[in-house]
Amino acid sequence: MIKALINRKAYFIYKFLMIIAGATLAALSIELFLIPNLIIDGGIIGISLIVNHLTTIHFGVLFICFNIPFLIAGYKLLGKSFFLASLIGIISLAGVESLFHHTSPFTSTPLLATVFGGVILGAGVGLVIRHGGALDGTDIMAILLTKKIPFSIGEFIMFFNIFVFVWAGFVLGWEQAMYSIITYYIASKTIDMVVQGFEGDTKAVLIVSDHYKEMADCIITKLGRSVTKLNGKGGYINTDKEIIYVVVTRLEISKLKTIIAEIDPLAFTTIMDTQEARGSKFKSALH
Repeated sequence: MIKALINRKAYFIYKFLMIIAGATLAALSIELFLIPNLIIDGGIIGISLIVNHLTTIHFGVLFICFNIPFLIAGYKLLGKSFFLASLIGIISLAGVESLFHHTSPFTSTPLLATVFGGVILGAGVGLVIRHGGALDGTDIMAILLTKKIPFSIGEFIMFFNIFVFVWAGFVLGWEQAMYSIITYYIASKTIDMVVQGFEGDTKAVLIVSDHYKEMADCIITKLGRSVTKLNGKGGYINTDKEIIYVVVTRLEISKLKTIIAEIDPLAFTTIMDTQEARGSKFKSALH
């Protein structure tokens, strides 16, 4: 019991240290590559950078203010752990960015800033997502709004970012907007590489466990996702098995892994990419 508590505490310390590390990388990318070269990213980061350029309000203050409402709105949907992880990440990013505010940029060449800024930003955001948090409220906003509008999560994010980059074109110039689109693309691909299993917008998960009833109840209660129980048979010992099938978003997969580990660390689990998820809470995703 004591050993389990120590291991659990160590895991959470490691998790939050990695979130802080990811936020630090993202902040360094923003302050040392993007801001000096008038390059932005998509989502809330992009909005914050544009407003920062138009006003005297510091980027960190804008970033926190724009993100907090979406975190609060998503608290019920994604849970306390996600809320705290994201809050720590957002505050860390804003704090580190402020510390390096007067540091000289690494390069004044837009193309170099675009490539290296995108890679470092993507690595930072990817680390945060991989360890159960988020640095951008756009995903949360998309999950909440797509329940009420006829668009998928991916479609909403795409339309939102089109708006951001068009706005950037008018404010920063169209050449800077084009560099920004390249940065966004590079960052997105880097996130995919850092966050294992997050190539798509949703994941289909199969879980084989002797504690299937408790597992299913916990997934329904804590994630708010419906599960399907499938009848299976072990090929080696020829015993009947109950298999749980569930589809989750990329922001929920970390929490699902935690649930599985807590209830049955020996559960056999497979996580698969899904091209589309239709019906119930899911709509077709373009990501």
